[in-house]
Amino acid sequence: MMRPFNYQGSPAKVLFGAGMRKQVAQAIADLGCRRALVLSTPQQAKDAETIAALLGERAVGTFAQATMHTPVEITELALQAMRDSGADCTVAFGGGSTTGLGKAIAYRLDTPQIVIPTTYAGSEVTPILGQTQAGCKETVRAASILPEVVIYDPELTLGLPVPMTVTSGLNAMAHAAEALYARDRNPISSLMAVEGLRALAEALPQITEAPRDLSARSAALYGAWLCGTVLGTVGMSLHHKLCHVLGGTFDLPHAETHAIILPHAIAFNAGAAAAELQPIAEIFGTTAPGAALHDFAVRIGAPTALKDIGLQEADLDRAAEIATANPYWNPREVTRTDIRQLLAAAWRGDAPTT
Repeated sequence: MMRPFNYQGSPAKVLFGAGMRKQVAQAIADLGCRRALVLSTPQQAKDAETIAALLGERAVGTFAQATMHTPVEITELALQAMRDSGADCTVAFGGGSTTGLGKAIAYRLDTPQIVIPTTYAGSEVTPILGQTQAGCKETVRAASILPEVVIYDPELTLGLPVPMTVTSGLNAMAHAAEALYARDRNPISSLMAVEGLRALAEALPQITEAPRDLSARSAALYGAWLCGTVLGTVGMSLHHKLCHVLGGTFDLPHAETHAIILPHAIAFNAGAAAAELQPIAEIFGTTAPGAALHDFAVRIGAPTALKDIGLQEADLDRAAEIATANPYWNPREVTRTDIRQLLAAAWRGDAPTT
């Protein structure tokens, strides 16, 4: 018998296809807005100016200071830019850092958002904001945080470097993997999770061989959309808790942290959620989903050790303590000793053993 469930579809409008970025001005008009502030990171400032040019007189300028983990002090600067320019909406161009800034603005001002993703982060289709203040990362969920329009143009991902591609893709896969055993999962979220995992499992190796393969890039972006959507639909567990701690407290790079922790978190939960994680085993043709994800990460050249991305061995005890002080719901009981062992293995770059 099918278990009872609740399902709430996303009200966000999605425009998907090569060249779809050219629809951004019309998307702003459809929202009833007239003055857009274009957001980006400093590295994508020139690209943001190109987007602003597409908007013509609807663009009031660019704000190119978005940064990782959405620090509140950067949000305050962006809020002032919104006030100074008289902007009535934002266009966030880039990856998760820029999307996060747009969400932070919307959370405070309730202004409409359009997001044009250039990575596979997936946060553009969630009502979730992760922001940092004084070295702590908090997660906020609210209807105003969900962008109104998302424009997926795979042409904009053709130049995404392969190392960023694989870590961003694994970050997206982490959303779907944890959605499979989420306490509030439902048949629709599980279907989307499996389809997203399958799309990325097929596309990422193709992209490592041919980075400008538009078909593979489209498939990866499609998978990222699905994985992000399930992140916004159901609750997350141990994997995301660990990544929030490592990113917010130790300032580790977001996508790389997800890529490294994912196999270990899935292996940790595999015994308690064997049936739920069976689709991952089937996708990779194995019986051990955690080990399969580790082997996949190695195959596509993703980082596998926290020590290689900036975490010190001396930080492991503190990380385990923070992660278990207020844990998310998880299918397997979380103890400080177990999490310390998991983090140590991830720090060294070991393959998961359970």
